Amino acid sequence: MGNSFSISGQYVDILKKHIYPVTIIVQDGIIQSIVPNEHTLEAPLPYLLPGFIDAHVHIESSMLIPSSFARIAVTHGTIGTISDPHEIANVCGIEGVQYMIDNGKKVAFHFFFGAPSCVPATCFETAGAAINSDQVSSLLESPDIYYLSEMMNFPGVLCKEEEVMKKIRAAHKMGKPVDGHAPGLRGEDAKKYIEAGISTDHECFTLEEALDKLEHGMKILIREGSAAKNFEALYELIEDHSSMIMLCSDDKHPDSLVEGHINSLCARAVAKGIDPLLVLRAACINPVDHYKLPTGKMRVGDGANFIVVEDLISFKVKQTYIKGDLVAENGKSFIKEVKENAINKFNAAAIQEKDIQISLNEYPQDKGKIAVIEAIDGQLITNKLWLSPKLNGDKIVSDTESDILKMVVYNRYHAAQPKIAFIKNFGFKNGALASTVAHDSHNIIALGVSDTDIVRAINLVIQEQGGISCVNDNATKVMGLPVAGLMSLEDPYKVAADYTAIDLMAKDLGSTLGSPFMTLSFMALLVIPHLKLSDKGLFDGEHFKLF
Repeated sequence: MGNSFSISGQYVDILKKHIYPVTIIVQDGIIQSIVPNEHTLEAPLPYLLPGFIDAHVHIESSMLIPSSFARIAVTHGTIGTISDPHEIANVCGIEGVQYMIDNGKKVAFHFFFGAPSCVPATCFETAGAAINSDQVSSLLESPDIYYLSEMMNFPGVLCKEEEVMKKIRAAHKMGKPVDGHAPGLRGEDAKKYIEAGISTDHECFTLEEALDKLEHGMKILIREGSAAKNFEALYELIEDHSSMIMLCSDDKHPDSLVEGHINSLCARAVAKGIDPLLVLRAACINPVDHYKLPTGKMRVGDGANFIVVEDLISFKVKQTYIKGDLVAENGKSFIKEVKENAINKFNAAAIQEKDIQISLNEYPQDKGKIAVIEAIDGQLITNKLWLSPKLNGDKIVSDTESDILKMVVYNRYHAAQPKIAFIKNFGFKNGALASTVAHDSHNIIALGVSDTDIVRAINLVIQEQGGISCVNDNATKVMGLPVAGLMSLEDPYKVAADYTAIDLMAKDLGSTLGSPFMTLSFMALLVIPHLKLSDKGLFDGEHFKLF
């Protein structure tokens, strides 16, 4: 049962657009009364407002288990997350979903998990598990599941595939919303997708696309994560469509989580000239209404889930309360460490250089040019280029002068030959990266300037049974992720420091990308066009098929 106390400050009534001095009385973790202060105090009062909610996030991308994620998030005023356990579900199935729920319950934080809708994301890759419509229906019946997670199979929705539609109908039957995922979908196709009963999208990367979806009644989540950054393109929507907008991170690495969360987006939006009350509606109120969350809106009778901020410009968080407990103050978290066991699924043997060599006649080409993935900094979408290959005999090799590197995806679940592609814009002059964080099936993904380096990097993560690695001419560094090859059991600030070190090492290889590891992790995400690589081969996202 929560604490009993009183606190005074400037009460921010977001929906009534009114700010006035009050004293809030909390008893047993519940707001019992909000009493206006008729006299003003000499000292300026801090602002009291509902806590921030990340409207769509994969906790796994922080490389932290939920209890550890919460320890950092509360320092930024985040009291809850709409959490899609899709990543661990692709590795460990239903057991993985339950792992996240159980661990999240061990701390004072509101984790609202969804039922993963696309495990695996497509039939063109190998995942560690599959969750069918009957299992999704069973999950949706649980009070611990609040929605159907992002329906990435938008071609299946448009074609009304029975298995896809059964999952959507199950959510509707339970009165739970369905999250969307439809990058680039416009016009009649977007209308059909939305009319299937899909209520949100966090994949818009242009204002025109977002406006098109808003016109058909879809709510838009403005995403700013470690790799995909759409805030600059979409922030204007908050002013004109404040009831239809939410804020989210989607995927956030531990170092950037330490720096800030939804509070940072609020500060950026206000700096752009957006009314703070409209910004706070997107950050604090709309997720509560849309997902029917039990966190309340800082009204009498609600749980005492609120934050104290210095001002409505920087949104510097002084205190965070969850269920009446003070969980963070002035950047210090009071959530205790939770000791947890690891679960995993990993069955990959070490590889050799000969395993990743590919001849010109084995690779997709057109008029002597090969298909090359063009990575785009700050975006999940890629371009498909046709470029001249560099050959060593009849073998295609990395070409650092043209910034075309070899990329490998290697099945982590059973014995299979690695698949090869070539990618532009990583800029490496030496070395390699490897990772078992590879959306969405989380096979091993790697790239580098030489077969020797790529193999070294891959074998490092195999030795750890999952993790991320970086190698250069003089050194190697590996960060083990024992929980499903996605998350660490270490202290979250140590994880952030370790990640910062390996990220700097990766950037020292020559990359100008903001987040090389995060960008790499999305190069196997087939449901984002235009060209990607799975453990089954090079994938054409425009025509949704393997080459």
